Amino acid sequence: MRFNGIWKLAAGGALAVTMMAPAAIMAQGSDAVLKPAEMQKLLPATVFYRGQTAPTQLRNSGGVKLADGFYVVAALVDTSGYTTGVQAKYQACLFTEVPIKLGGQSLAAGAYGVGFVAENKFVVTDVGGHDVLTADAGEDPGLKRPMPLQVVADPAGGFRLYLGRKYVVFSR
Repeated sequence: MRFNGIWKLAAGGALAVTMMAPAAIMAQGSDAVLKPAEMQKLLPATVFYRGQTAPTQLRNSGGVKLADGFYVVAALVDTSGYTTGVQAKYQACLFTEVPIKLGGQSLAAGAYGVGFVAENKFVVTDVGGHDVLTADAGEDPGLKRPMPLQVVADPAGGFRLYLGRKYVVFSR
């Protein structure tokens, strides 16, 4: 009888581990580019930058859900109420819940204004408009259908944040 009880306990433990395994495997997952319906749930209607609020453009947004459940999202912003100096480098907002590498440089988690500027540079600013980092940007003349903003997987690893044909690479 004693051995019978031990076997039942062992079988029950094995069953519990087996039933938990699919959930653990699914939880691990991998990084995934977000679909528009997913972006709608995440993106705020307006963002604060340099003392003003501006509407985000859901149709021109993109992002990534990282394997551990954190997000990196970006969207074009209507900057019509800003000065031309601010508009020159603030074209989109970027939200990252975790530190990332952007153009090979470290960027802390946070909310930022971003944009492409002259000489193939990508500039990241804080919400006060102060420069945080400047990274080299690429241009993809072979991109078949450039969109105002999109996020796609980078063939070399990580992801590309595109504004038209210009892009910057980011990764965890």
